Formats: sequence, structure tokens, C-alpha cells
Amino acid sequence: MSQLSVIGTGVIGNGWISRALANGWDVVAFDPALDAEARTRAFVENAWHALEKDGLAEGASVDRLRFAATLEEAIVGADLIQENVPERLPLKQEILSAIDAAAEEHVVIGSSTSGFKPTDLQQDCKKAPGRVIVAHPFNPVYLLPLVELVGGEHTSPALLEGAREDYQALAMRPLIVRREIEGHIADRLMEALWREALHLVNDGVATTEEIDAAVVYGCGLRWSLMGTFLTFHLAGGEPGMRHMLEQFGPALKLPWTKLEAPELTDELIDKVVEGCEFQAAGRTVAELDRRRDDFLVEMLTLTRKYWPEAEGLEGRI
Repeated sequence: MSQLSVIGTGVIGNGWISRALANGWDVVAFDPALDAEARTRAFVENAWHALEKDGLAEGASVDRLRFAATLEEAIVGADLIQENVPERLPLKQEILSAIDAAAEEHVVIGSSTSGFKPTDLQQDCKKAPGRVIVAHPFNPVYLLPLVELVGGEHTSPALLEGAREDYQALAMRPLIVRREIEGHIADRLMEALWREALHLVNDGVATTEEIDAAVVYGCGLRWSLMGTFLTFHLAGGEPGMRHMLEQFGPALKLPWTKLEAPELTDELIDKVVEGCEFQAAGRTVAELDRRRDDFLVEMLTLTRKYWPEAEGLEGRI
């Protein structure tokens, strides 16, 4: 039996809670907001239909969740601790310092931060700072398997390997990032695409719906199996990546992209908001969540057939 302690129950924290419950863990949560428990239980209920379709572990139950009255109470007996407070560095440092002081020294403390470096997060931790690491997941956490693990200056390779096993027990696919950098790996890639998308809207080249269509029906389908580099490797034909770079490499010098984000003017904000509302077509966020989850369950079922271990290619993608 394992216990995940979750500090902060927004969208990401609730995603961790749902994933842990679905994998047969006990979960103890803490959030000072008065309506936190009600919001979490509603979130889990909405996610549970997708988790049932994807397959629940033995012993999985929403009844294995309880809320604690204090942060200290929440981490008693924890096998893994996940921090998910708002993305403000001083706040995260304060909360992580309190968790570090109260938790047993062997317990890994993962932060869901999407951008901060672990060395900065460890700054005020005195007891066992090396066990405070970045453990950055992706929304919806209860379905998407990737978690980026990043250690700081006090973190040993052995601790990261132990953390890898902890998150694998939650049916995650941990990716240990070789060195700390703001935004880690995946968010830096997504931010580059996001900046380009905003420029295309701002310059009147495309609507939000058209840009999303370009991803959904084009590059996104390839990325879901092969990612960026292997996709371009195939673009080179039989000679592969070397030929692709010889053919298309010079285009990298052309002014096709604008990696600096555009100014978020009121006009651009209105365009983006109105475009997204048009795409939502009156559907609530909960309804869109369920539509997305149903798709992801089917997509995961398909992609698992092509994951490296299914083909005897462990360690290769």
C-alpha cells in the first residue's frame, strides 16, 4: 500500500489525486481553500469515467482520498509528496521548506512547477534539500504519462533513480532531464509553438480554429508517435536525417519564425478569446474535458501498441 500526499489541489493537484487513486494508492490532500475538498471530489468524479475506460488498478477507489486539516497532517505516512501551489517562486519556496521540515528524510518531494529550476526550489530547505525535485506532469495528469524529473545542485543521481521508480509506480513514464533549465524540455517546445501561434493570430494569417486544425490533422498526428526528430528523420527519405538537413537545413536561416512573443494587446487577447469561445461552441469546460479524455483513452490504447517495450526496443523511441 502506498500513500501520495498532495499539497495544493488545483487542476494539476487534482490530476495527481485522480491518477494515484486510479492506481490503487491512498491519497491525503491539503489545500487551505474552504471549498477545496468539494472541488476535488467533483474533479475526480468527472475524471473517473475516463480512468475506468483506461483500466483501474486493483484496489482503486475514490474512497481512498481524504483531506487533512494541516499541511503537516497531510504528509504523515507519505511515500511520495507532490507540491502544486501557484507558480510563484517565493510561495513555492515557503511551502517546500515547510514540507521538507516535516517530512521523513527518505521521502521524495516533487514539485509540479512548469518553469522553476530545482536548485531555486531547494533554496530554503534545510533538512534534506536534495530530495526536493521538479516532477513536472502534463494536463490531464490522470491520463498523460510523461513526468519530467529534474534534480538540483543537492540532488544525487541515486535519488533521481529512486524517484523514477516512485513515479513509475503511478504508471507514469518519467523522463530524467540531464541538467536543470527554466521550463525543462516539453514546456520550452510548447512555448515556441505557442509564440508562433499568437503571431499568426495577431498578424491575421489564421484564426485559432485554423491553427488548431493545422496541428490536429497534420503534425500532431505524427508527433503522437514519433516526436520531432524521428519525424524529420523520415522526411529525408532513405538517407534519413543527414539528407533532410542537407535539403532543408538552409531554410532555418530564413525569417519563417518569430520566437519572441507578440505584445499581448487588448485586440490580440480579444481575438484569441473570441476564437476559443467559437471553437467551444457553447460547451462547458467539463464537457470539453470529457471529450478530450475520451479521445486520449482511445489514443493511449493505440499508442501503447507502438511504445518501445511492445517492440522489444526498450531505451529507444
